[in-house]
Amino acid sequence: MSKVIGSFILFLTILSVPRLVIAAYVLPYPSYMPGNKLYKISRVADDIKSYWYFGNIAKTKYYLALSDKYLVEAKTLFEYKQYLLATEALDRSNRYAHRLRLLILTSKKENIDISSMRPIIREYIIAHESVLNTLKDQLPAQVLWQPEKQSSVLLPLHELIDIALEERKNINQFNGL
Repeated sequence: MSKVIGSFILFLTILSVPRLVIAAYVLPYPSYMPGNKLYKISRVADDIKSYWYFGNIAKTKYYLALSDKYLVEAKTLFEYKQYLLATEALDRSNRYAHRLRLLILTSKKENIDISSMRPIIREYIIAHESVLNTLKDQLPAQVLWQPEKQSSVLLPLHELIDIALEERKNINQFNGL
């Protein structure tokens, strides 16, 4: 009987020991998309949330999340050939990536330690570069966007994607990776 109890305790001990789990950086599922009634509300909520996140690490997480959100939105819109909306979402993603770079610079100048965020930022850059390079391979270099009741707009897709890739490389440079 004691062998059974001992075996049971050993079994429970093995199961209860915490294990290190390493997961790849995962981009979020697309949120509300343009055209949804709640889209504008979610954009306003994103702006309001910026006041809630203070401190360098919290702001870093906030900028990462919004840059991810808008990159996924851009990717989805590109897949559905909504090029004008996709370029606007890509621009928003770039703006948050730029803010992230400025935050890293400011942190370094003020000797604020955000080294705990380096692995996350490294994974962020890898995930974004992968998505952007895939988009660049799949999309035409330029698209002439013709809205119904407005004048046509030439969208230089590869140029916009190159700008986004450059912004991520700049983050990589300033992050000391």
